[in-house]
Amino acid sequence: MRLEKDVFGEGAMEALGVAFSSALKAGMVVYLEGDLGMGKTTMVRGILRGLGYQGPVKSPTYTIVEPYELSTMEAYHFDLYRVSDPEELEFMGVRDYFSEGSVCLIEWAEMGRGILPEADVMISLGLIKQGRNVLLESQTEKGNEALNVLRDIITS
Repeated sequence: MRLEKDVFGEGAMEALGVAFSSALKAGMVVYLEGDLGMGKTTMVRGILRGLGYQGPVKSPTYTIVEPYELSTMEAYHFDLYRVSDPEELEFMGVRDYFSEGSVCLIEWAEMGRGILPEADVMISLGLIKQGRNVLLESQTEKGNEALNVLRDIITS
């Protein structure tokens, strides 16, 4: 399944993340792709806000992963931009983050190809006139279910 939405401004990107969060379930993996400055971290901030997290959300560019303890699950925000070899992820024990009790949100997932599990949902962000085009594509049955929920939210 595919959903596409044009968003204009940081607030709209965060609001889409909040809407998407209501469709997420523990155990899901979400890849976010797009050039630098496209709004991947802003989308993650919205997702985390929608899941109940109220603190600051920063890009884990240097730490690679930032954990967030939520009331219903754990969330992990990965930024693999600075990973030069996917094997680095093995050394940090990346597989331990992927469980049925967590949601993993991964920026620059292509840097971990071969090590990371497949995404349930792929979010691609692209530049349009004065905004961003957001394409959400399901990759699994869990992803299909999530996008069906999101479609109902954003079209009502």
